[in-house]
Amino acid sequence: MRRHVLILGADGFIGRHIAFAARRAGWQVTAHARNPAALKQMGFDTLRADLTDPATHDPAFWQPVLAGGVHVINAAGVLNGPDATLHAVHVAAPAAVYAALDPGARGVLISAIGIEADTPFARHRRDGEAAAPQTITILRPGLVLGQTSYGGSSLARALAALPLVTPVVGKGDQPFNPIHADDLAAIALHSLETPPPPGPHVVGGPETVTQKQMLRALRGWMGLRPAMPLRLPRPLARLMGTVGDAMRLGPISRTAVDQLSQGVHAPHALTEGPQPRAFSDILLAQPCGTQDLWHARLYLMRPVLRLVLAAMWLASGLIGLTLPAAQFLPLVPDTLPDTLLIVMARAGGLADLAIAAALLRGWRPRLMTAVQFGMIAAYTVAFTTLNPALWLLPLGGLLKNVPLLALIGIAAIVERER
Repeated sequence: MRRHVLILGADGFIGRHIAFAARRAGWQVTAHARNPAALKQMGFDTLRADLTDPATHDPAFWQPVLAGGVHVINAAGVLNGPDATLHAVHVAAPAAVYAALDPGARGVLISAIGIEADTPFARHRRDGEAAAPQTITILRPGLVLGQTSYGGSSLARALAALPLVTPVVGKGDQPFNPIHADDLAAIALHSLETPPPPGPHVVGGPETVTQKQMLRALRGWMGLRPAMPLRLPRPLARLMGTVGDAMRLGPISRTAVDQLSQGVHAPHALTEGPQPRAFSDILLAQPCGTQDLWHARLYLMRPVLRLVLAAMWLASGLIGLTLPAAQFLPLVPDTLPDTLLIVMARAGGLADLAIAAALLRGWRPRLMTAVQFGMIAAYTVAFTTLNPALWLLPLGGLLKNVPLLALIGIAAIVERER
């Protein structure tokens, strides 16, 4: 059997763990991503392909990559988006990949637990499973933990690391049996070489804990003292998730809230091959480092920072539009006509409101970082030119722009998630 595997979605949390595990096990790995630059720097052979591109829905696109008996592990997936995107990523592109496999080559599809629900994600996941031929082993993992974290596992760590209280949805008695990403990777690779009976196969850890117990254990793993549980009513939690989706607040989403509200229980169905470790064994084997504690404590600061900056730009815009000219014209020497200064103030107010709206919507974060830097730099240069004494105002004046630039930089750093 040729030990060469194409991993779809290798830049995702699960896909990246599988790629590294395959490389450790001696497999030749081709790592696929829409933008594989980071994977290339990690030492992988890479394939750049956007699964929403119709060209990737044709088996001819994949045949040169899969020629010679290359296998495939499909870890690609998106939680939200238009139906066309969900269909492309979960159904159309994978179906083309499977059709391009050489005779004798096998594959694994990393699907998801709970796809019986009536949601766009679940429907397209079911369609994706239906498009997989018998040569593709379908695995349905539950909550996946790892040395790193992403999505639901990052949110769990963040909730566990909050000071004073630990929020739980409802009573916090929802069941979870987490599986480690390395154990999932071992099962996926074993399934290529020793295929299990036709699936799909649910895969999860052997230890079931409640949401409250899981968060308490994670808090202890981080070396933090126990905190009082804070019950969040389910309707309030779902409202927070809805607002989070509308504002693209990352960790706060309906999907994450639904996971916490319902639990993620995946009774392990495979008795042959590698077996996953228990949740408590995972924590005992993995020390918590500074980076883990920082990440857990900063994770929920990501939406907070964006909301704070949006509020600042909103207030600045409203002031720029509504403040009477008589209150700001005396601050500027008579170097420019009053009419021009008033127009500049109103135009600046409109620009600030546009920035606030973009931040609230989560629109193109990298671009908005550059725009914010540019606006603050422009304001600073303009006001310094018009009235350098503004640097010496008792309450800070222009001096406050310096820490504000640092805050925008920090917000940009934590905005990116891998």
